[in-house]
Amino acid sequence: MEATRERLAGTIDQLVHRASPKTIARREITSIKGYFVDLSTGQPRTTNILKVAGGVIGVAVLFAAVRKIASD
Repeated sequence: MEATRERLAGTIDQLVHRASPKTIARREITSIKGYFVDLSTGQPRTTNILKVAGGVIGVAVLFAAVRKIASD
């Protein structure tokens, strides 16, 4: 009975740690960094960076075009 109680306490501690906002934020930041930088070598992943930059520029151009059309 005592061993089960100890195991349950450990499991609850792990769940509390996993659900902590700081832990979740760290995990998400690492995930985002992993998309843009190879975590094992530290080298930037140029293709992913260019994809995101192209998307941002495309959205900006789209907004500018829609504004221009709407103002005429």
